[in-house]
Amino acid sequence: MDHGPFSAVDVLSEALSKWPDHEATVARSGRVTYRQLDELAQRHLHALIAAGVQPGDRVGVSLVNDLPLVALFHAAMRLGVIWVGINRALASPEKAYLLANSQAAFFAGDEATVEEVRGTQAEHEVKRCLTVDGAPDSEWSSLLAEEPSWVPPIPDPLAPAAIAYTSGTTGFPKGAVHSQHNLMVPGKMIIRARDFGPDLRKADCFPLTILNMQVLSTLLVPQCGGTAIVMDRVDPVGIAEWIAQEHATAWNGAPAMLYGLAINDEVAPESLQTLRDVWSGGSHCPQATKDRFTKKFGLLASSTYGQTEVPTLVAIVPVGRQIDAAASGLPLPHLALHIVDDNDSEVPVGTSGEICIGPSDDPDISSLYHLMLGYWRNEEASSRTLRGGMLHTGDVGFVDANGYLHVQDRHQSLILRGGANVYPAEVERIINEFPHVAASCVVGVPDDRLGSRVAAVVELEGAEQNEGALDTEALRAYCRANLARYKVPEVFLVSTLPRNAMGKTILGDVRRWVEDLDLDAPRGGTAG
Repeated sequence: MDHGPFSAVDVLSEALSKWPDHEATVARSGRVTYRQLDELAQRHLHALIAAGVQPGDRVGVSLVNDLPLVALFHAAMRLGVIWVGINRALASPEKAYLLANSQAAFFAGDEATVEEVRGTQAEHEVKRCLTVDGAPDSEWSSLLAEEPSWVPPIPDPLAPAAIAYTSGTTGFPKGAVHSQHNLMVPGKMIIRARDFGPDLRKADCFPLTILNMQVLSTLLVPQCGGTAIVMDRVDPVGIAEWIAQEHATAWNGAPAMLYGLAINDEVAPESLQTLRDVWSGGSHCPQATKDRFTKKFGLLASSTYGQTEVPTLVAIVPVGRQIDAAASGLPLPHLALHIVDDNDSEVPVGTSGEICIGPSDDPDISSLYHLMLGYWRNEEASSRTLRGGMLHTGDVGFVDANGYLHVQDRHQSLILRGGANVYPAEVERIINEFPHVAASCVVGVPDDRLGSRVAAVVELEGAEQNEGALDTEALRAYCRANLARYKVPEVFLVSTLPRNAMGKTILGDVRRWVEDLDLDAPRGGTAG
């Protein structure tokens, strides 16, 4: 097979030559063929050039799932800018941090997010905010009509093309940098592993501002000539309506979404009858949820394991395969899994250790694997994660005798809530800024629907005498102003956090204490 390097600039080329009038993308604002998608992407490329965007510029984008977001991504790849997707669910300070850290020169969003970013513009150096909307008399519509003043050079497929932010243990997000080649290869390998073809109608409801989702939709689907269904609803009824109306053949969702579909009486079993391939990703899916989903819809949900730093999928359970519920699947063809000890030495099959990712042992495809280009402006984290020519995930697991990956713990303290990542240090950093907080410890508590809920145990300044000085609802309001809503914790007050002889919080003691509490009781609470 072709070993690349692969360019996202050419991702529509084969589909255009073979199936120019085949439906390429369906979204809320309409549906386009491959010919029309190519024309739409080219118009958005003209708009970026007219706005002053240059190759190599970082461009932050925060838009709803719809055709403009898809077209803008293709345009960014053609221009050779560095894409920075910014989830609309993030709080204003979080958006500002990503723009500042990426050194974004431009920001594109809807009217509300543009105003939000302008309100924090002093914190970064964005030269221009672009309001992307469909109004015929808007500035963006005028830019779309512009003829380009110059023709951009063909981007280097191995140069930085996108930054995907993933939270780190310091409480601040780290930006994983990927080339166009790295963004293209997962789609090629998933198509090979799942036997996708032009009849694929792949539905995705996660925000396409998440780079992994662009990889799994915008860049995957054209490589087999299928149709990308860009969904704009994540509620059970909305998901079912999209799948039924568009005759989707493949869909991936978080465990909470599978759970919602399975228990919602408004969702009829036949509404998902066109699906042939269902993935569960983002967090571990409880077997009870899978059983409910299978009983109602007659469909097996394939477990997955992914990493933003790969990017996207690392392992997936083969279609229709029923295996150990704890297994996350087989690695994609171009990848190999290595389980290592604290000295980075490989451990025997079935033994637990750190999960590391490297190229396949198959010489025909091993060259397809390229390490990420590093973390943006973070050499220390890059060296630590990419040491020895492998990607060190920090996750703990083992590979069984059949080659299946079993993930036992993700980053030790990572909380996975409804398919979204919550890093305790990130939440603790915000809580510790609040008056009268001496320290905090954030943990996840098991939840049947969401996988985990977020709980914060807060130590007060001056112990008991200041208990009345801290309003837990005011603290939660402060968290809501500075964090995405799914990261906002339930708050419990203590006079002293349990610590060891070195002064470090004993995480296990905190977790056990919180698990004994009733999180459905009124918020707040005090313990000695």
